[in-house]
Amino acid sequence: MGFWIFMLIMALLIPCSLIGFGFLFLKKMPGNINSTFGYRTRRSMQNKETWAFAHRYIRKLWLICGFILLPAACVCMLLVLGKSDELVGTVGAIVEMFEIGLMLITIIPTEQALKKSFDEYGRARSL
Repeated sequence: MGFWIFMLIMALLIPCSLIGFGFLFLKKMPGNINSTFGYRTRRSMQNKETWAFAHRYIRKLWLICGFILLPAACVCMLLVLGKSDELVGTVGAIVEMFEIGLMLITIIPTEQALKKSFDEYGRARSL
């Protein structure tokens, strides 16, 4: 049971982080472009406009993903409650790999939105 609780906590870590950072960026995104904290890619760090746009965009994706992954992780882990540690570990690892993959995939639509909204020099595209 102790291992199951540990794996449940690990499976909830990423969804809770996505939700937490989504709400954090909703209240106050990182004000200054920096290389330490925030959504940091070459395209997002070009200027304050791209920086703000990227954070507004990614926070929506992270909130959506977090609120979808949270109950999904709970359900997956509840399905293996009372099962062998090996099965609990395997299911927990699969859940966590899926969560990490989904979190990383959110980079793609964010970068596409940046590319659509700004040129290669970070200037807003006229619609």
